[in-house]
Amino acid sequence: MKLKHTINPVLLQLINFIILVYSFITYIPWYILSGSRQTIAKSKQIKAKPVKNKPGSPYRSVNSLHCLASVLYPGCDTLDKVFKYAKTKFKDRKLLGTREVLKEEDEIQPSGKVFKKVILGKYTWLSYDEVYVKATNFGNGLAVLGQQPKTNIAIFCETRAEWMIVAQACFMCSYQLVTLYATLGGPAIVHGLNESEVTTIITSKELMQTKLKEIVSQVPLLRHIITVDGKPTTWAEFPKGIIVHTMASVQAMGAKADNVSKQQARPIPSDIAVIMYTSGSTGLPKGVMISHCNLIAGITGMAERIPHLGEKDIYIGYLPLAHVLELSAELVCLSHGCRIGYSSPQTLADQSSKIKKGSKGDVTMLRPTLMASVPEIMDRIYKNVMNKVNEMTSFQRNLFILAYNYKMEQISKGYTTPLCDSLIFRKVRMLLGGKIRTLLCGGAPLSAATQRFMNICFCCPVGQGYGLTESAGAGTITEVWDYTTGRVGAPLVCCEIKLMNWEEGGYYNTDKPYPRGEILIGGQNVTMGYYKNEERTKKDFTVDENGLRWLHTGDIGEFHADGCLKIIDRKKDLVKLQAGEYVSLGKIEAALKNMPLIDNICAYASSFQSYVIAFVVPNQKELTELARKKGFKGTWEEICTSAEMEKEVLKVVAEAASSARLEKFEIPIKIHLSPDPWTPETGLVTDAFKLRRRELTSHYQLSRVQWVELQSFEFIC
Repeated sequence: MKLKHTINPVLLQLINFIILVYSFITYIPWYILSGSRQTIAKSKQIKAKPVKNKPGSPYRSVNSLHCLASVLYPGCDTLDKVFKYAKTKFKDRKLLGTREVLKEEDEIQPSGKVFKKVILGKYTWLSYDEVYVKATNFGNGLAVLGQQPKTNIAIFCETRAEWMIVAQACFMCSYQLVTLYATLGGPAIVHGLNESEVTTIITSKELMQTKLKEIVSQVPLLRHIITVDGKPTTWAEFPKGIIVHTMASVQAMGAKADNVSKQQARPIPSDIAVIMYTSGSTGLPKGVMISHCNLIAGITGMAERIPHLGEKDIYIGYLPLAHVLELSAELVCLSHGCRIGYSSPQTLADQSSKIKKGSKGDVTMLRPTLMASVPEIMDRIYKNVMNKVNEMTSFQRNLFILAYNYKMEQISKGYTTPLCDSLIFRKVRMLLGGKIRTLLCGGAPLSAATQRFMNICFCCPVGQGYGLTESAGAGTITEVWDYTTGRVGAPLVCCEIKLMNWEEGGYYNTDKPYPRGEILIGGQNVTMGYYKNEERTKKDFTVDENGLRWLHTGDIGEFHADGCLKIIDRKKDLVKLQAGEYVSLGKIEAALKNMPLIDNICAYASSFQSYVIAFVVPNQKELTELARKKGFKGTWEEICTSAEMEKEVLKVVAEAASSARLEKFEIPIKIHLSPDPWTPETGLVTDAFKLRRRELTSHYQLSRVQWVELQSFEFIC
């Protein structure tokens, strides 16, 4: 995606001349000293090959053609052994960091709403040794409370250092950790706690007061609530028999119980480490059973794709630890001597919602070198930066665009642009602290435009990863020297991937030029199935004649000539229209969601209709400006519910769809504008910001009955 510009021809010639002279003077010594020659060679290498020379054969990384990797370190076949190895090797080094809260205050907005604002101090750190002692004491304390090995214990908590300490305690003592997203609604929490039959839950004081308090009476087996912060509190309305503890008090119990640790049963590789309840896009969450060997195989594959990973690296943790992407990323860091500094989406950047104006966000203070993200967050960054570019003076904007296009051309050849990086993109790079060397995106497809933008403006590789909770997060990750976009890389060294024919959708592994089909992942990272759901387990998992376990993902992919995978469709997203055409809802959303006018979009289609419609969360600044140009006045809600403005937005969407070369039947002919954003708290997207189509359908059918056409529109989700 080239950025367009208009500029004075004389000025354009001058800038191009300066760039040409600079390139000529610096190119030869830079090319020799920078290792660019090797990088270019690596980018052109074959990255994965089929095991056998026949259609449907699994692809493996060229680094694991003969044997799939399964352990990080010799003899470390369970997660407690991995941590003990890391503790011994990195002993006094910093591991987990938390910012101290200096001040909290309420800020009243012009609308009358009250926002909580915080001023945060420096990061305080726990060393590997200190974390190990705290985890050991907490595990022993749980045993004093009656927790038995190979029984379930739940954690319902925000991402923070205590979450990881709890996890390590459970891994050491062979407790099966049940993870629940902090943003789950009451029914989903009740379902997870009752299905897993937990008697103890670890949570924060805030979540206990706002969510657990309301549903605790619906969890009859619950006996202990442990808060990671604050003083123990019990409400009169709590059912009798439930005791509230603090994490510190449980650790104190464990520190005094000397004999407990000797009696603890240590896990074996096949034992369940985590039962991870997914915030799935349909229905109640499913508990995925992930063993110690599943997680170790997965993080082994992930670590291999991050060159020079080690003690100099700092990772910022802010995504939900109940999501396999964040848990795996942090386990990779913990096992390699990296520091993990904790954050949240509300305190991440200087402009984040909870940061007091004038004070520093977490990335500014921590200055991480490694970061994981999801496409929704990257798309927001992309749009915010482009809005600021559009507000620049004409000279500044054109200089930025010239530098952008120049760098895009250079990195496509494998070259870097140190002058542009330091002079033009430095301010953008500082939005994430200025030291990011690798940015990994997962959880959902990342658009090619956003990926390229992040590559250029943040001056670091932006790798896409592909994996599922059911594959312990592992599948593929792009290599750091691969600057192509729209692909998710080659299979990791821990697994192999094959494509299975899907006749209904017309995808075959004999297709030319690239084999296509449903993606199946096989390897030791493929999990044990769904907790207490044998029927669904049999549907999604199979075992071949060699005993290898395979996960049927439901995603459609194609393998390119160099062995890299591209996700091209999803079985659930493919809808056959009334006239017989197949429509990919994901394709439509990917083509339109980077429009400045759109913050989020969900496309819908039905086999009983011949057209596509879309639900849109518009960008407030862009839509307000469009309304002003059209002479429409009103509040934000009035603008969004205006039939006139819907028509105007539809015109812009139709133009963008045509430019994106969507077929006529793929272009939405009706839209609905939503004044409210879709967040995990609303239940309309998952914690990884994937669309929940069923919930979105139900929400808009019920909330806007005056849209007559929708009342009889039968959606296929």
